[in-house]
Amino acid sequence: MASKHRPQRSCVVCREKKDKRMLTRLVLANEKLRIDATGKMNGRGAYLCGNPGCWTSPATGAQLARALRHELSDGDRNYLRQMTPS
Repeated sequence: MASKHRPQRSCVVCREKKDKRMLTRLVLANEKLRIDATGKMNGRGAYLCGNPGCWTSPATGAQLARALRHELSDGDRNYLRQMTPS
């Protein structure tokens, strides 16, 4: 029996490929950064894995800003810090 296709995505920070459902999608919608729990929100999206380092790194680095094609505001960086998985 053939296995079902599982979409793959890469974390924008560590570049590790994983199943899409294992990653968290962040969306830039209406100039605000939000977590897309459904995976269907409109807007420019990027994926982060569950590694806390990948959540704190974009708060100070440029990987997420480059992927979203948008400069992150201080509010966006604080939002990321608050949402960092433990």
